[in-house]
Amino acid sequence: MYARNTAFMTRYKLTIEYDGSPFMGWQVQKNQPSVQGALCTAAEAVDGAPVKVFGAGRTDSGVHALGQVAHMDLKKDLRADKVRDALNFHLGELPITVLDAEIVHPEFNCRFDAKSRTYRYRILDRRMKLALDRERVWRIPVKMDAAMMDHAAGVLLGAHDFSTFRDKQCQAKSPIKSLDELSVSRVGNEIHIHAKARSFLHRQIRSIAGALAEVGTGKLNSSHIEAMLKSCDRRKCSPVAPPEGLYFMKVEY
Repeated sequence: MYARNTAFMTRYKLTIEYDGSPFMGWQVQKNQPSVQGALCTAAEAVDGAPVKVFGAGRTDSGVHALGQVAHMDLKKDLRADKVRDALNFHLGELPITVLDAEIVHPEFNCRFDAKSRTYRYRILDRRMKLALDRERVWRIPVKMDAAMMDHAAGVLLGAHDFSTFRDKQCQAKSPIKSLDELSVSRVGNEIHIHAKARSFLHRQIRSIAGALAEVGTGKLNSSHIEAMLKSCDRRKCSPVAPPEGLYFMKVEY
């Protein structure tokens, strides 16, 4: 915990969960609802002046978060728990909740100081339509082989050129990323894809999830995934998995 220096504004680290369904993603967009925009509006109501809220990751439209991290600077001298509660009050009925707030060093940066980011992708392999989990999980109407998916996921572990799994609009300087963890497991009636890395390319996880899903349904195998990776060709990628199954789980510092 850092004491407030009255010569500067106070920096707060926020841990946030949200349902991404009604938003066009994290980042502020003109005339479109965004998670960042909603948080900036709530923070302005708390501080009495415009506030910019920065996120550790830019989730796409429809992607959810259980542990997104953000930071912001306020001029008011407020306890962290008061900031948390005030933000939640001003967020109203929007499906965004500030789970925690803490005062941090004024040079803390939620994006650039992150050592790792963890995501989960949820698949429900059942024939019946969704009633309770609409826009929360990707339903695939045939039974899938999670063990085969996990075996194929091992091909992608480590540092590689992930051009095949990189969206054409990706702004990253390099397609080379290192996947520290990538695994697939069956959890109850669902299949979960777990991914952890310092950073990811735009739509990298959804692209990987789409490819692994084709392994799970028997259309592809691990050799196909390896060839796909080595091609460094976006055109070789499987159809990208939809956003509703993706969750930003946590950030480690």
